[in-house]
Amino acid sequence: MKKIIAFFIIILGFASSSCEPDDICDPTTPTTPRMLIKFYDISNPSVQKNVTNLKVVGEGMSEGVVLNPSAVDDTKYLANGNNILLPLKTDADIVKYKFILNYGNKNPLLVNTDNLEFHYTRENLYVSRACGYKTIFTLDPTKQFILTDNTPADELWMQYVIVAQNNITYENETIIKIFF
Repeated sequence: MKKIIAFFIIILGFASSSCEPDDICDPTTPTTPRMLIKFYDISNPSVQKNVTNLKVVGEGMSEGVVLNPSAVDDTKYLANGNNILLPLKTDADIVKYKFILNYGNKNPLLVNTDNLEFHYTRENLYVSRACGYKTIFTLDPTKQFILTDNTPADELWMQYVIVAQNNITYENETIIKIFF
């Protein structure tokens, strides 16, 4: 009888020691969102407008995101022609981007760079053991963004920028609208 009980204890020990929880984050689980920026036609503000040969580069980065890179070979990331998802820093309250219109044009006078600087607060939220934490952002209500021109002589190509929503919780919500 003792041998049968010992046998069951050994089998139970082996069975329970081989079970481990699966720590795999489901790909559909919302994680730290990127900021959705949409581009609109300044002459018809309700219509989205495609941007061609636009390169967006974060401060301190050499590579960026290129929209409609028909003549550009050095792109790693592509985005839709009338919207773009940009990440915000999870370790700082400011992020700066250069928006380079007509990127790759052989005539340097047609290349126009505008700078957008976003100010925000961060909040870390626990998602799960497998996914860890995500950061959600809220644009600073007193200073949401600063728009500047890289070269004042060529003027701003972004004619109007508005904040559609301050809270950046999900990637499918429009945060910034740029009219040009």
